[in-house]
Parts: sequence; C-alpha cells; structure tokens
Amino acid sequence: MSMQDDIKAVLVTEQQLKQRVAELGAEISKDYAGKDLLMVSILKGAVVFMADLMREVTIPASIDFMVVSSYGGANTTTTGLVKIIKDLDADLSGKDVLIVEDIMDTGVTLSHLVPMLQMRNPESVRICAVLDKPSRRKVELQPDYVGFQVPDEFVVGYGLDYDEKYRNLPYVGVLKPEVYSQKA
Repeated sequence: MSMQDDIKAVLVTEQQLKQRVAELGAEISKDYAGKDLLMVSILKGAVVFMADLMREVTIPASIDFMVVSSYGGANTTTTGLVKIIKDLDADLSGKDVLIVEDIMDTGVTLSHLVPMLQMRNPESVRICAVLDKPSRRKVELQPDYVGFQVPDEFVVGYGLDYDEKYRNLPYVGVLKPEVYSQKA
C-alpha cells in the first residue's frame, strides 16, 4: 500500500512549493541584506522547508535548530505550556532571527517561543511558515512570511506528519479521515 492511497487531495503541489519557496528566499534575501541572519528551524516538521528555503537565500546566513513541545500529555490539544527539548546552540545577541516553521496553526507555541527568544537580545525575531492555518488561530500572532494559507484540514507531507509518517511526501496533501480516526 502506498502513502498516496491515504491522501484525500493534494492541496499544494511539489511545483507550487518549489516556486513559492524560491519567492520567499528572494524576499528574505532582500529584507535581510546586510544583516546577521540566523534561520532557526523548529524540528522535526520544518526540516524539509528549511533545507529548501536556505538554498534559496542568497545572502550569508547561519542556521540552528530547536525542538519545542506544547505538552499536554496524551491528548492532541495544546495546554499552552511550552517545553524546549533541544535549545539553540547560537548566541542570539545582535542577530536577526527568522523562525522557520512548517505550519502556523493555533499560534500558541510560537506565542510563547518568540518572547523567550526576544529575551536573548536579538536584533529582531520574525516568523516564516510554509503553511498558515488562520482559521485555527488562538492568539494574536501572524507569520511575517507565508508560503500558503490552508483550510482547517489534517495536512501531511513536505515535513508534516501523522504518527511520524508522510513527512517525505513531496507535496502537501489532506489525509483521509479514516487514516487518523482508526487510532482511537
């Protein structure tokens, strides 16, 4: 059985992703010209986007990685508590930090993470999300750079997963409900 069989619909094609990531890279390169850019990928979901985006950025940039969890135990809803599982290696003093995220959903995790990073004396902290799901937003926080707005569907692919699977799909697709409702 193929992963494709579990996809109800393709929301963003591989070609659309490539084109938009190139546009975002050009925009970021222009906006951060002459600045000390640090691109921070939030693992694991943003790793595919980060790899593609950093190759499209034409100015000198550093990269780093964080693992952040909004933990609430076994449930899938966030408690609003943010736990840093893997922190940054870099000193943020004087750097322009660009958080590279796979999807901006409720915004709760980033609404806690941004102030935490701002306390480390960077020049700026901004957010770049390949996907934005504004219909689910619970806080007043918007990404500064957005690849695509998506509807309130269960999306996988291009780094996004369900149960650690589907990250390697080259597009963003809607997972069939029967796939994730089986695991109750």
